[in-house]
Amino acid sequence: MKPIFGRGPSLQLRLFLAVIISIAAIVADSRFGVFTHVRVYLSSLVSPLQYMANAPGTLLDTMSTQVQTRADLIEQTKLQEQQLFTLRSRLLKMDHLEHENQRLRELLGSPVHKESRKMVAELLSVDSDPFSHQVLINKGALNGVYNGQAVITDQGVIGQVLHVGSTTSRVLLITDSSHGIPVRVLRNDLRAIASGSGELDTLELRNLPRNTDIQVGDLLVTSGLGGRFPEGYPVATVTRSEYVEGKPFAQVEAKPLVELDRLRYLLLLWTDKNPEVHDEVGEAAAPAASAAGATR
Repeated sequence: MKPIFGRGPSLQLRLFLAVIISIAAIVADSRFGVFTHVRVYLSSLVSPLQYMANAPGTLLDTMSTQVQTRADLIEQTKLQEQQLFTLRSRLLKMDHLEHENQRLRELLGSPVHKESRKMVAELLSVDSDPFSHQVLINKGALNGVYNGQAVITDQGVIGQVLHVGSTTSRVLLITDSSHGIPVRVLRNDLRAIASGSGELDTLELRNLPRNTDIQVGDLLVTSGLGGRFPEGYPVATVTRSEYVEGKPFAQVEAKPLVELDRLRYLLLLWTDKNPEVHDEVGEAAAPAASAAGATR
């Protein structure tokens, strides 16, 4: 029994017609751009589906990249801060070396000062006693820290190591009333002792004769006497120089170059007496021998 309606063209004929139409559409689009606008509309309709399909993978990739990038940036920033901290500290001796080079042209055989070894340390806590100016740092005997070791920042001298633990150390600031540091005036090489006043922004130069040539604005640098602090590092700027009638000595005060209430990173210095310590930021060094006494 035959169906009422015929089946239509055969599959082979349908396939042939589809191929012919496809080839014609391809030629027409490549030559005349017939379907350009159609593709735009189709892409607009399909794009939300593509975003939805790619969303899980994109989200995971983005999260992974952000986490990795943030960790890398934090590590790189910390390393660069330490490197910049170390490099800027080396500039502290620039003025001193310029003045010294002028004298060396006249005085052959003058000793050449070697660059001190350094290690970056981070502030852990500040002493809560208002009458004691001390801070705790995250380096100790395992890093080669020793009693009496000079401590600076990229701006100037801040003090010396008072007590050493295995992984931490206590630093006595130059403004502590029990601390004194040998200094000299950069302008005229006048030598003196800068003593702590008990105030974070004041040092005192005591027992200076009334006719001492010292002026407001003079820069005080370490003199190197005593061997505790290397020579030439900035300490303070003279803010007061008065001669009070009836007193045998001048009243001289100076302001530390470092803002001691805003410390974060510090630099530990090694002298030639401790050659076994490596000059690398953050690298653990062999324990060094303790120096005598941290205070005057």
